Amino acid sequence: MITYRKYTAILALMGAVFFLLSCAKVERKPLSYLDTPEHHTYTGISLMNQGKYPDAEREFDLAIQLNPKFSRAYGGSGLVQAYKGDFDTAFDLMKKADKYAKEKEEKIYAHVGKIRLFTMRKKKRNWLQRAYEQFENAVKLDPKSSAAYYFMGIAYKYGLEYNNAGSAFAKVLDLNDKYLEEANNEWRLVQKIQRATPRTQAGKRIALVESLTRADTAALFMEELKIDKLFERRSPETFVSERKAAIDIRDHVLRNDIEGMLKIGIRGLEVYPDEAFHPDDLITRAVFAMMIEDIIIKITGNDGLSRKFIGAVSPFPDLKNDHPSFNAVMMVTTRGIMQARDLTTGKFSPLAAISGVDALLIIRKLQDELRYF
Repeated sequence: MITYRKYTAILALMGAVFFLLSCAKVERKPLSYLDTPEHHTYTGISLMNQGKYPDAEREFDLAIQLNPKFSRAYGGSGLVQAYKGDFDTAFDLMKKADKYAKEKEEKIYAHVGKIRLFTMRKKKRNWLQRAYEQFENAVKLDPKSSAAYYFMGIAYKYGLEYNNAGSAFAKVLDLNDKYLEEANNEWRLVQKIQRATPRTQAGKRIALVESLTRADTAALFMEELKIDKLFERRSPETFVSERKAAIDIRDHVLRNDIEGMLKIGIRGLEVYPDEAFHPDDLITRAVFAMMIEDIIIKITGNDGLSRKFIGAVSPFPDLKNDHPSFNAVMMVTTRGIMQARDLTTGKFSPLAAISGVDALLIIRKLQDELRYF
């Protein structure tokens, strides 16, 4: 005969079982031939690579509904969360990807995913070492993993270790498998940065900037060109003057560099009429050429250079000889400091943005030019 105490215990046990079953993820039944974890994950990765993160997240969720232990779906979902800035959730999901990984390729995908997360977050001083540990885990499983070498190369690049980055991208090209186009583009960028030889931490970071800002330009001139020392050495009494202070740079991380440039006074890097510097405004190729022209004129003391090409025929199909920057563009291109952006068409592209690495290469050529003065 069942006593009251036994009856209560049985009810409690049944309640616990029902509670656990209600909390557990129930596999969704597929609705069509392509409604599979593999297909949804493949689609999710494709959408993620296009920057369509909400759509990608939906695909990964559908994959997990069909198979709550599908490793790659968790890895993809973790990357989406990282792109959205939620790194705590991203790492939790990547741990699940690692936990449910059974096949070699799934384990490699999880390790490479962690390399990407550490690189995207770049938190704490040892982030690059932790990324490298995941790289080692991946290549132990497959020494010819193009993904491991490519994303470790990306990690090295953002860790400012350009020699190691170049070697990693070169390895991807040697393997001749996946990520060939991406690795080739990255390898060429790293080679360009190495030719530019940035000598300061600011220069190394700005080398990765795709579109240079006014603040970036001030930092490059002050820290890489060392323009203040250059002017003092050439003619110390010429460039001491009081300039307007900018009202919008008080809390800017590059404030000292900006104020240094304002003290020197270079055409194109002045305070605007609204008394603001607008540090985040982008620099065009035409404006950068005007800055270089002004530096050369001030260093040489030859004011006639500002009128040297007035009335000359323009060799550039997209730059007329009455353009405000025409004389500057002609000066820097005839001296080999800058060149046409498109050598096939001969277009200078005066309104195009200028990258950090291109600006660094121009500064190196400018330094060579100024050695003779």
